[in-house]
Parts: sequence; structure tokens; C-alpha cells
Amino acid sequence: MKNSEILELSTEELVAKISEERTNLTKLKFAHAVSAIENPTRITKVRKDIARLNTELTKRKAASASETN
Repeated sequence: MKNSEILELSTEELVAKISEERTNLTKLKFAHAVSAIENPTRITKVRKDIARLNTELTKRKAASASETN
């Protein structure tokens, strides 16, 4: 997922996407533990996507907190 795509999401969509990606990561990890998955770099990509989503969510929370002060 690109940063430009992340910026287009609303805050609620970010939270939903984070939850969805965490579920996806768990499934990938289980699949990889049972038998080698075709592309193990997908696990790394999903982890980085989750980090990008969390970073944007944190930025938005910080911006809203600074607006209220």
C-alpha cells in the first residue's frame, strides 16, 4: 500500500484497514508455520503496511490534539 493511498483514507477506514491487515498477517504467519508459503516476503510487506497505517493514525491523533490546545 502506498503512502498516497493511505492519505486518502479517513480515520475510520485507517482503523478498519489496520485491523484487516493484522488479521491478514496472522493468517500468513500461520500458513508459513504449517508449510512454506510461496512468497515469504509478503509477511514483511504486510508488517510494513501496518506500520505505515499506524504512523498515519498517530499523526492524525497528534494533529487533532494540537488543534484542541
